[in-house]
Amino acid sequence: MKNRPTFSLLLLLALVSWAGVSRAAEVVVWHGYRASERAALEKVVAAYNASQASSGVQVKLLAIPSDAFTDKISATLPRGLGPDVFVFPQDRLGGWVEGGGLLEPLDFFLEPSVRERYVKGTLEAMTYRGSVYALPLNFKVITLIYNKKLVAKPPQTTGEMLATCKALRAGSADKERVCLAYPYADFYYHAALMHAFGGRVFDPGPKVRLDAPENVKSLELLMSWAKQEGVLPAEPSTALVTSLFNEGKAAMVFSGPWFIGEIAPGIDYGLALLPTVDEAGGKPLKPWMTVEGVAISSRSKLKEVAYDFVRYLTGPEGARVMALQGRQNPAFAQVYEEPAVASDAVLSAIRKQGEVSLPMPNLAEMTMVWSPATSAMNATLHRLSTPKAALEQAQREVQKGVAGLRRGAKAPPEAPKKAP
Repeated sequence: MKNRPTFSLLLLLALVSWAGVSRAAEVVVWHGYRASERAALEKVVAAYNASQASSGVQVKLLAIPSDAFTDKISATLPRGLGPDVFVFPQDRLGGWVEGGGLLEPLDFFLEPSVRERYVKGTLEAMTYRGSVYALPLNFKVITLIYNKKLVAKPPQTTGEMLATCKALRAGSADKERVCLAYPYADFYYHAALMHAFGGRVFDPGPKVRLDAPENVKSLELLMSWAKQEGVLPAEPSTALVTSLFNEGKAAMVFSGPWFIGEIAPGIDYGLALLPTVDEAGGKPLKPWMTVEGVAISSRSKLKEVAYDFVRYLTGPEGARVMALQGRQNPAFAQVYEEPAVASDAVLSAIRKQGEVSLPMPNLAEMTMVWSPATSAMNATLHRLSTPKAALEQAQREVQKGVAGLRRGAKAPPEAPKKAP
């Protein structure tokens, strides 16, 4: 089985040559990248195409606007149209598998050496009901980002964090200054605190468990932070978080690599692991890991040729370029041993936080969670409900949505959550 893909690829190319087909085997790849990420991907494809010049295989990239990407995939693949290969986030995986088998299972192709080469959790994110449907390309997590001028040493525990906040508050007359800023009403961000308490969205089954006691405890702790003067901003919008940090009015933020590009020139910042939670017995804040993978359309007529490119893109050749030029955190683990990557403060910090994270659920049922969970967060933080009552209401709403999803009924329209 290990040698089958290579043999089949050679056989296909031999048949193409024997038949006298002049047109190259063209693998069409869709992606939603822009700026440096797009330039890096184009560089990887150019190198791959150069390596395949004698074989007749060429990869053609097509950039699709991100807001239209998922709809185009869902509309074209069932009709045998669209790309051979596409880059997508894990939250779509379950829905696409359940909704018509749009992705080709890759278990047949995967050699043990390929399975073992990725950062922990990333291949799991591309696995659904025991089958691998994509190879992981990159991952993102939130971590602690701090202003070195205001915080000499990043806190390692929530107790140290609150002590730092108290000291900062005592030393400043600026009423707008806060210690910690992040979009804490957003369930995606709150998940790190929820996981510290052992909370979760699903029990095995999957069975929805938004109302789990551990989830309630995490929301109660967040409420206690929000009530303390100078700890959190009153309105935690992403724009406000950026503004506070850049104006020196927030000492720390919980955010991910997407935030780095928003930091104003002149801010001396550092990255560190999220603190452990004293109130949860010293367990760490454990954010969701969001992963982008590279999949093959089940309708593609060039599956084995396509897999050769997917393996190249997610391997050492692609990882090096996507890290240093594209500023992504590759899923390919060995690239972090290279000096240029190991010495990069941002890439290294995100890699370390990735070791203390959980893959975001890729279940189709997850699309039913975001709106009720965020409503529960807002109801609690605006003192309209207790954490327990708000999560119980969210539990009922999600269960109703999931039941409709499983019956194949048309669920209320809801845009899937997109990780930052």
